[in-house]
Amino acid sequence: MHTNPKEMEERKKKLKMAIEKVHKGANVADVKEEFKEILRDASPLEISKIEEEMIDEGVPKEQIQSLCDVHLELFKEALAEPNPELPETHPIYILMEEHKIILNTAIRLAELAQVCANTAEEMPPTEAITGIMESIDILKASANHYHREENVLFPKLEARGIVQPPAIMWSEHDTVRGIEKTLFELFEKDPKLNTHALPVLRNSAIALSETLSSHFFKENNILFQTSLKLFSEDEWNSMRVDFDDIGYGIFQPKQIEGIEVKREQRQEGDSDNLVRFESGAIRREILERVLNTLPVDITFVDETDHVRYFSLSPERIFVRSKSVIGREVRNCHPQKSVDKVEEILNEFRAGTRDTADFWINLGGKLISIRYFAVRDDDGKYLGCLEVSQDLTEIKKIEGEKRLLD
Repeated sequence: MHTNPKEMEERKKKLKMAIEKVHKGANVADVKEEFKEILRDASPLEISKIEEEMIDEGVPKEQIQSLCDVHLELFKEALAEPNPELPETHPIYILMEEHKIILNTAIRLAELAQVCANTAEEMPPTEAITGIMESIDILKASANHYHREENVLFPKLEARGIVQPPAIMWSEHDTVRGIEKTLFELFEKDPKLNTHALPVLRNSAIALSETLSSHFFKENNILFQTSLKLFSEDEWNSMRVDFDDIGYGIFQPKQIEGIEVKREQRQEGDSDNLVRFESGAIRREILERVLNTLPVDITFVDETDHVRYFSLSPERIFVRSKSVIGREVRNCHPQKSVDKVEEILNEFRAGTRDTADFWINLGGKLISIRYFAVRDDDGKYLGCLEVSQDLTEIKKIEGEKRLLD
């Protein structure tokens, strides 16, 4: 075990030298032989930190990503140790079990796609088609696996200074999603699997199985092992609660018994200025800015039908003044619409309605007006949220516009 900081730094320098030689085109086998003593003892945490530093020093992230498989080849012996025994309730155990399911599904899909490709001149076997559809359903149900990594594990790693490895893994998630999208759309367009679709099915299925095989190996052996060295039991328990909140699909994990993680204890900071929610905490002044930045007008009317709040959108659709606070909502509407407003609120209060939608033409603009009943966990009526939005430009949207297009 290398505990001396100077020794650790020296090891890290040599590991970086090994990776840089490969980047410059050196033979992987020669590099492994030259640095075999160092490589044998390399830990996943060191590998993660080395890649992090190389990116900080100017090596493009895309280059690191493209050479990840070479890195794995270099460190293969160091990564060949068995995974630690983890309880079945542990987030990493859950992710690794899902890896097995997803990868096995992708391999099965590739095999079945090959069977269909071999029978292109005739109808594919019924059992092959059935197996393909079952595999597609499993892949669709696996979406939360990636969401849990991206929204729970990755932020925790980033908070500990491990930023680039999660970013690379997220990029690979997007690659997986792209391949899956091709597969899913294939069956949405033509579930009968015609001869033109078979080559796409086969090529996409093979690409998916190969991509997942490489990706899961990196996560299992580097990212996850790095994570296990960084976080305490309490932190893992907190992450497990977040996992449960996002949900599962292809694997139902064992529930944790006898543990209570209070969500409010997980909020950052302890300032009295924080407004705390189940899903996070935010300073009051920032929350107000967020609400005022929303591309909609919102007004809240309490359970006694009095106005308690409205947002200050810079492009407010309906005029509001602060003097409206505390006013009975029936006094805020034209007389001709009061009866309808009261009917909606009474139905909200009685529990017979939860929403009411309207849209009108106002000055050449199409305006959406929506009412939502706000209730507590027991269904008790707390008030009404009114949301107004200008749909004029939204209605003109066609096709797609990708981020930053």
